[in-house]
Amino acid sequence: MTSAAAESDAGRGIATWGSARWRRVATAWLDERLAAAGVERTGEVTQPHLRPWATVLRADTTRGPVWLKATGSGTAFETPLYELLARTVPDRVLTPIGLDARRGWILLPDGGPPLGERLEGAELVDALVGALARYGRLQRELEPAVDDLLAAGVADMRPAAMPRRLDEALAAVAGDGAGDEVGRRVVAMRPTVAGWCERLAASPVPASLDHNDLHPWNILGEAPDRVRYYDWGDSVVAHPFAATLVPLGFVQRGLDAALDDPRLLRARDAYLDAFDDLGSRAELAETLELACRVGKVARALTWHRAVRSAREQGEEIEPYYAAAPRQTLAAVGDDSYLGGA
Repeated sequence: MTSAAAESDAGRGIATWGSARWRRVATAWLDERLAAAGVERTGEVTQPHLRPWATVLRADTTRGPVWLKATGSGTAFETPLYELLARTVPDRVLTPIGLDARRGWILLPDGGPPLGERLEGAELVDALVGALARYGRLQRELEPAVDDLLAAGVADMRPAAMPRRLDEALAAVAGDGAGDEVGRRVVAMRPTVAGWCERLAASPVPASLDHNDLHPWNILGEAPDRVRYYDWGDSVVAHPFAATLVPLGFVQRGLDAALDDPRLLRARDAYLDAFDDLGSRAELAETLELACRVGKVARALTWHRAVRSAREQGEEIEPYYAAAPRQTLAAVGDDSYLGGA
């Protein structure tokens, strides 16, 4: 590790982010970035979130609230990713007020309350349908930028890489003390998963950016055609359809719906509309199911990264988080392609 990288990693984690010194330095940077943008802070800086993998500062300004996110070492790619997204799909993300790639800091304007805070029930599902359609179009626009995404440090979870990623997830779950049952069941599925990956690799649908955590609390805005997507720290480069695992799983649970429920299919089809030039609806729907099944491996690795970060910092881990990598990987073998979302 270079001295610059070591310095950068040393400036991350709860012990650092929770210190008065770090908050003073971060606040000074925040004020500098605001001044450069012609904005003035009007209130105290607060720290509403402090987690082993990231922290957030908030401040009121003459142009509304702003948020400084400090990324962990495992999600430092989010800083250059924001720069890329603001350049290529500026109407789909919050445009950063300031970025510091070495420190992993991102200063963002307020995007308003997320869908999950504003809506519930059928209204929330309807809004999520519109957000899924808009996200599909975002992925189409990012298809030419895959090499740039990988160069920014976004993990490669494209179909060809996923058999190897499955082995990484199995090793991670074994290291988490998951026991043999999950491992044996998933190991037995290796040939099946490899076959899924081969079919996805042969799909005419190009790789793109999978948000990998696209739930209603990471979607901001009111009008369906103007929502913006937030919190890209779990993102991977993958078969794009894997991005529907989380939101379609949310819709299914929210509606208590079967997989063939017309309301769930409406959400799926709204997303697939962006890919109609690449296959029939039946072909695209079949590919989406495969992508979601394989996408559970990427989700398991993301959960493991968060749990590992907490353990390395000596933090107590809530049972839900501790069990998440194992449960998500075990869901690869579920009858439902949305199981474990």
